Amino acid sequence: MLDTSPAPARRNEDSSQSRGRTALRRTRVLIPAVLVVIWIAWTAWGGQTFANLSSVVTNDQAAFLPAEAESTRALDLQEQFSNGETVPAVIVASLQDGELSDDDLSAAQSTAEEAGEISGVDEVLPPQPSEDGQALQMTALLQSGGEDDEALQQLRDLVAESFDEQTWQAHVTGPAAYSADLAEAFSGVDGLLLLVAVVAVLIILVVVYRSFLLPFLVLLSSIGALCAAITVTYLMADAQWIQLNGQVQGILSILVIGAATDYSLLLVARYREELTARQDRRGALLIAVRKTAPAVLASGGTVALALLCLLASDLNSNRALGPVAASGIVFSMAATLTFLPAMLWLVGRAAFWPRVPRPQQASAETDAAAPAPRDHRLWRRVASVVQARPRVIWITVTLVLLASAAGVTQLRADGIPQSDFVLGETETKSGQQLLEEHFDAGTGSPATVFVDADQAAEALELTVEDDGVTEGYLVGEGGAPASGPSEAVEVDGMVQISATLNSPGDSMEAEQTVQSLRGSLSESFDAETLVGGTSATQLDTNETAQRDLLVIVPLVLLVVTLILIVLLRSLVTPLILLVTTGLSYLSALGISALVFNHVFEFPGADPTVPLFGFMFLVALGVDYNIFLMTRAREETPKHGAATGVLRSLVVTGGVITSAGVVLAATFTALAVLPLMFMVQLAFLVALGVFIDTFIVRTLQVPALVVDLGRTAWWPSALNRREKRERPAEPQVTP
Repeated sequence: MLDTSPAPARRNEDSSQSRGRTALRRTRVLIPAVLVVIWIAWTAWGGQTFANLSSVVTNDQAAFLPAEAESTRALDLQEQFSNGETVPAVIVASLQDGELSDDDLSAAQSTAEEAGEISGVDEVLPPQPSEDGQALQMTALLQSGGEDDEALQQLRDLVAESFDEQTWQAHVTGPAAYSADLAEAFSGVDGLLLLVAVVAVLIILVVVYRSFLLPFLVLLSSIGALCAAITVTYLMADAQWIQLNGQVQGILSILVIGAATDYSLLLVARYREELTARQDRRGALLIAVRKTAPAVLASGGTVALALLCLLASDLNSNRALGPVAASGIVFSMAATLTFLPAMLWLVGRAAFWPRVPRPQQASAETDAAAPAPRDHRLWRRVASVVQARPRVIWITVTLVLLASAAGVTQLRADGIPQSDFVLGETETKSGQQLLEEHFDAGTGSPATVFVDADQAAEALELTVEDDGVTEGYLVGEGGAPASGPSEAVEVDGMVQISATLNSPGDSMEAEQTVQSLRGSLSESFDAETLVGGTSATQLDTNETAQRDLLVIVPLVLLVVTLILIVLLRSLVTPLILLVTTGLSYLSALGISALVFNHVFEFPGADPTVPLFGFMFLVALGVDYNIFLMTRAREETPKHGAATGVLRSLVVTGGVITSAGVVLAATFTALAVLPLMFMVQLAFLVALGVFIDTFIVRTLQVPALVVDLGRTAWWPSALNRREKRERPAEPQVTP
C-alpha cells in the first residue's frame, strides 16, 4: 500500500508555522496588555500623588515675584527686622448702638491677651478705639507657615465667643484672612473641579459616540494622562524647580482632560472610518494610529512649545505653568497614541456597541482601498455653501470678528483688589467694609519703607506728606513706634518706617500711593530706598504680569509660525491660520470685556487673564486648524486645493466640533471655583473655542483656502503640482 501520510519534514514545517502563528497572536495580545497594565499602574500612582500635591502648593502672592522685585527685597529685609515673617490679621469690632466704654476696652484687652496665647500667633497689638468711639481694632501677627490657617480659625472662633452678636458686629480681616479665603477657594481644585470636568466630558462622549463602553475608554485614557502629568508636576515642585500654586494645578487638570479627550476623538473618528472599509479591525486600528499620529504630534507639539514660552515670564506662577502644562500635553499625546489604542486593540469592535461600524464590502479589494469620506449631511451642506460663495463668506466673517474685537478697548486688565479675588460674601470682605467705616482704610496693611538710618527723619517727613498716607512712624523694638531715629531698630544701616494708607491695602489707590512714595523717595535720596508691603506686592505683581504679556505674546506667535511653516511646508497657509486664530482670540476677548463690565459687573480683570487666554486660544485654536489642514494636505494631491479642503471639512467637521465642545465644557468647569480669575478665564476660553470651532475653522479658513486655490499652499510641492496638473479648480461638491 502506498504511504500517503505527510513527510516528517513537512509535518515539522507545518508545526513550526503553527507555533509561529500562535506566538504572533500571543505577542499581539501581550504588548497591548502590558501597555494597559503600565498605564493603569501609573494612573494609580498618580492618583495617590494627587492627594500629596497640596504639600508642595503655595498661594502666597509674594512667592511668585522675581527676587529682584522691590517688594521682594523689602520683604527679605523686613524679616531681618522682625526675626521672622509674620502676616497681620485685623480684628475689628463695632458696637451695634452707642459708644465704647472703659469696660468694653478692658474686655477687648482680655480678648487680645487670650489671642496672644493661640499657637501660631506671634503677637497681638493692644486694642485701638476709633475716632468716632464706636469701634475698636486689634492687629494679630500670625506666624507665616503651616499653622497660620489653623491659628486664623482659632482667632475667629475666639472673636465670635468674645463679642456677642447682639451687641457687637465683629470680624477678622486683613492679609492673613485674604490668604485663607484664597486657600479655601482653591481647595476644590482636586475634588469638585475635576469631578465636574469629568462628568461633563462623559456626558458629551456618550452623546457623540452613542456607545456604553467607548466613552469610558476615552475618559480612562484622559485620566491616565492627567495622573501621569501629576506625578511629574509633583516631582518638579518637590525639587523646587517650579513654584506651584492652586491656579496652575486647576489649569493642569482642565487642560489635560480636554486635550487628551480631543486627541482621542480624532483617533477614534479615524478608527471608525477605517472600520467601515476594512474587515481586519487590527489593521484598521494600526492605519488609524499611523494616520492620526502626525496630526496629534504636530498639534500637541505646537501647544507644548507655545506653553514653554511661559518660561520667559518674570512671574514664578506663570513660569511654572509652562513646564507643568507642557508635560500635561505630552502625556495627553502619549496616552492617545499608546494607552487608548492598546485598550481598543483588546476590546475590538465591541467598544462601539451598540453602533458597531462594519465594512460596507467585506472583500480584499475593500481592505486595500482608501476609505471614502463618510456622508455627513450637515458638513456636506456647509462645504457646499463655502464652495458656492467663498469670498463673501470669509469677508463677512472677518468683518463680524473685527467688530467683536473692538470691545478689547473696554478691557480693564490692570489688576483687581485682593478682596475681590474670591467671589461672594466672606467674613474678610465684611471685616474690610467695617474697618473702612471707622478707621483709616489701610489699617492692618501698612506700607513698609526702608531707608538709610542717617536719612530717617527726612524720609519719615517725606512719607507722611504724601496725600495717600494718613500717618507714619519709625519702627522701634517689638514693632512699636520709636520716639526718634536714635530709638529706631537699625539693620545693615537701614531703618524701617511703617506708613498707614488712607486707601485699602489691596486697592488701586493704594498701589498709586506706593508708586508715588517710590518716586519721591528715590528722587530725594542717593542711597537705595525700598517700599514694600501688601500694596507694593500687588503693584509689582500686576506690573510684571503686564510686562509678560508684551514679551510672551510675540514669542508665542513666532514659535507657532515656525512650527506651522515646517509642518505644512507652506508660507501662505500658516499665515492664514495664524491671522484667523489671532482674530478669533481678539473677538472673544472683546466680547468678554463687555460681558465682564456690563453683565457680571466685575471691577476689572487680572492681568494674567488676557495672557492665559491667549496661550490657550491661540495654541489650541491652531490645534484644530492643524487637524483640518493636515487632512486637507492629504486630500489635495488627489482632488486639488479647493476640493481637498472641502473634503477635509466634511470628514473632520464632526470630530473637530465635538472636540471643541469638549474643550469648552472642560474650561467652563473652572467656573465652579469661586475665584474671579478662574471665572473670567473659563468664560474667555469657552467663548473663544466656540468662535474658533464653529465660525473660524468651519467657515473662514475653508473659504479662504477655496478662494486662494493653489496659492494657499505656496511654495510647497502641492502648489507646483497644482499648476502643472490642474490649471483650474474643479467645482465638485465633496
